[in-house]
Amino acid sequence: MLAEVYSMKKRVVITGLGTVNPLANNIDATWAAVRAGKCGIGPVTKFDTTDIDSKIAGEVRDFRSEEWIDPKSARKMALFSQYAVAASVQAARDSGLEGCIDGPRTGVVIGNGIGGFEVLNESHRRFVERGPRHVLPLTIPEIINNEAAANVSKELCIKGLALTVMTACTSGTDAIGSALDLIRAGRCDVCFAGGTESAITDFAFIGFTIIKALCCKFNDDPQRSSRPFDKDRAGFVMSEGAAVLVLEELEHALARGAKIYAEVAGYGLSCDAYHITAPAPDGVEGARAITRALEDAGIRPEEVQYYNAHGTSTAINDPLETKMIKMAFGDHAREMKISSTKSMTGHLIAASGALEAIFCTLAIRDGFYPPTINLENPDLEAGCDLDYVPNKGVEGEIEVALSGSLGFGGHNGVVAIRKYHG
Repeated sequence: MLAEVYSMKKRVVITGLGTVNPLANNIDATWAAVRAGKCGIGPVTKFDTTDIDSKIAGEVRDFRSEEWIDPKSARKMALFSQYAVAASVQAARDSGLEGCIDGPRTGVVIGNGIGGFEVLNESHRRFVERGPRHVLPLTIPEIINNEAAANVSKELCIKGLALTVMTACTSGTDAIGSALDLIRAGRCDVCFAGGTESAITDFAFIGFTIIKALCCKFNDDPQRSSRPFDKDRAGFVMSEGAAVLVLEELEHALARGAKIYAEVAGYGLSCDAYHITAPAPDGVEGARAITRALEDAGIRPEEVQYYNAHGTSTAINDPLETKMIKMAFGDHAREMKISSTKSMTGHLIAASGALEAIFCTLAIRDGFYPPTINLENPDLEAGCDLDYVPNKGVEGEIEVALSGSLGFGGHNGVVAIRKYHG
């Protein structure tokens, strides 16, 4: 019955990928780093950490905006917008659409959580220290969250729609799900979907430290700091970057002879309606989002081989997410593989879900389960007792992979990605 319902929906495939993140500034180098179990976390260089408890982050390195963006345009963008445009241009090139985008039939959906935080910080400092005349002139158009989608639209001449999704750490996942729904509804044939974030600032670090979410324990050993499901986990590691996927209606992709990575088969979402930061401890709605994604895709739980977990390396998240997975998959939870690639990338906030969907896509393509690095002592007492692919990736056929995200405010989002068979 599930498969019959799914067969009535328009099929949507992934035809392009792009990213800028702490591991690398393109898809091939990023995926090579993941396969090797490398970590992109290091000491903070963007601000003075003397009075900040957490001194580590996943910073984007060697980013040269001129490789993807006209320098005059880049000067009018905050970093989160620059990252989004760079990832989108990469994805356009990868898909074969660069220079031949059908503007009115193409859309953009970009998730973002915090906006141009570094611009806001600098403008506020100027206002306090030097007065209102010294505030940066483009403060407002650079800090507002919709500017990433707007700039992608402008740079690629996409005129169908440009939407912004703001569901905290679920934003990238929800952007992909929203793009899937838009293509199924016939509102566009192609949609650039993903997430972007750049919030490595002193003020952001202070804010996350106050609520005891940020890792402050491994300042002298940054590469061991993000350790999902491990007993010694001590909070998430702030990272930055962007990830964008080109989603395309199947017949449209076939008609132009596009390369197809995989199929976006389903999307599920829910809200805990519980607390502004903490997830509901019963895990019911998180599990419901998984179940809804499977139902939307026409996939049975036992058909899933891989689950890319939100896996933030926080005390609350990891055991609760494990509980959600067990609730949704039952006995099959112990048969499939689960990993948190945040152990390598850190937490890119709104961009995480999109980057992890890319990892699922490449895992399916290559038949490779990414590892959870730094998993030295699984927290069995907290219930973290599943197969998290500890420390080293594993080769193996993957037909179906899910990517799940949990966000402040109780947002739960899951996308189901399936191998494309025609």
